[in-house]
Amino acid sequence: MPGIWETNMTFSQRSRSLFKTLAVVLALALPTALTISSADARAGGGFSSGSRGSRTYSAPPSTTTAPGSTSQFNRTYTQPGAGMNSAASAPARGGLFGRGGGFLGGLAAGFLGAGLLGMLFGGGLFGGLGGLSSILGLIIQIALVVLVVRLAMSWWQRRHAPRTAYANADAGAGPGPQANQRSALGGLGGGLGGFGFGGNANNAPLEIKPDDYEAFERLLGDVQTAWSNEDVAKLHTLATPEMVSYFEQDLAQNRARNVVNKVTNVKLLQGDLAEAWREGETDYATVALRFALSDKTVDRNTGAVVAGSEQPGEATEVWTFARRPGIGWELSAIQQAS
Repeated sequence: MPGIWETNMTFSQRSRSLFKTLAVVLALALPTALTISSADARAGGGFSSGSRGSRTYSAPPSTTTAPGSTSQFNRTYTQPGAGMNSAASAPARGGLFGRGGGFLGGLAAGFLGAGLLGMLFGGGLFGGLGGLSSILGLIIQIALVVLVVRLAMSWWQRRHAPRTAYANADAGAGPGPQANQRSALGGLGGGLGGFGFGGNANNAPLEIKPDDYEAFERLLGDVQTAWSNEDVAKLHTLATPEMVSYFEQDLAQNRARNVVNKVTNVKLLQGDLAEAWREGETDYATVALRFALSDKTVDRNTGAVVAGSEQPGEATEVWTFARRPGIGWELSAIQQAS
């Protein structure tokens, strides 16, 4: 009996420790979440979302407009190491424990789950060994644990691999006619807005013309306007289905909070090209944008300002646009610049 009471006390202590840890994490995370929702309520919500084809997990080169790094994607359909077509739809759960794992997936999940539960409740990883009545069970469990650890380590390495591979790959490209064109147009304003045809653009294998820059500037304002009007139909004409799905999620959260985010007076102040390339029949262009805007969140019923203000502010983001045959440029990704 003393042994039973001792076990119960140990489990109770573990539970209290777990709850305390969760409370601390939530206490730290909540202010951050509130800060994001109030200070970065514009389209995209201050997150990095979307896909850049096969370069989704490769950092775009820095530019004059965004000389620092860009944050990794918080929301993306593209799986690490996947090709450009993986972003066409939401990723299916596959692999060892996914729906495509078949018998091996179910077996592995069962053994690993039993082992982890054993550890959690004090029975040890191999607490169920006696029930297996065979050394084969032990071997299988060890093999599965090793396999899972190796898969996790491989995923982690891919996730945190150096993100400058594409920039380095293009580093040997010499200046060509397109670079000379940018040098000549570098100081132009007016119809090209704030685009300065940044110095990194000479690494881009895809030619980006003045009309394209005008389209990028126009999309910046149109996306923010459609977002403020909660016009999902219009957003579908301006952004990829993946990006629209994120906009819809954010708009639904605003409706649940009974608020509306209004972004007005959007004006491009400075912009330049980070890189442009072609994958199959799809063109991609990643540009750095520094723009002015008024960003406020108001109560849906009273119109009272609950976050932000009418005062103009500035934001710097890296937007990626995609263009498919027969379709103009669409917003494909937004990344936050640091």
